[in-house]
Amino acid sequence: MDDDSELDFDIPGRATAVAAEALYLANLMLIPGLGFLALLVLWWRERERAPELARGHLRQTLAASLWAGVLLVAANAAIILLGGYDSAYTWIVVVLYFTTCHATLIFCGAIGLSRALAGKPFRFPLIGPR
Repeated sequence: MDDDSELDFDIPGRATAVAAEALYLANLMLIPGLGFLALLVLWWRERERAPELARGHLRQTLAASLWAGVLLVAANAAIILLGGYDSAYTWIVVVLYFTTCHATLIFCGAIGLSRALAGKPFRFPLIGPR
């Protein structure tokens, strides 16, 4: 292998960037709410002293988590406006939300995690701050 294809594990901020992306994915898939609180604590502790790579991933994952919450509230509002949880439209909204919004957020989080593992920056499309 040549030197360009090897990962550099000594990149400043890499571990914090990986932790931020992992907590973002944990919030979406494994431990909703608790993963967000852990991400918020990590952001609060590291937001000023972390290297640029880590600050970028922290900023992106926090913004994406907030957008995920907004989209979840919007999906619930759509269900209520379309007749409540007993309506036939409920499953339409749920399936559309999970196949478009939630799956896209997870896909972007997986890409962000792979970029963090490689020690590279990542910006979430559309919802990520610059």
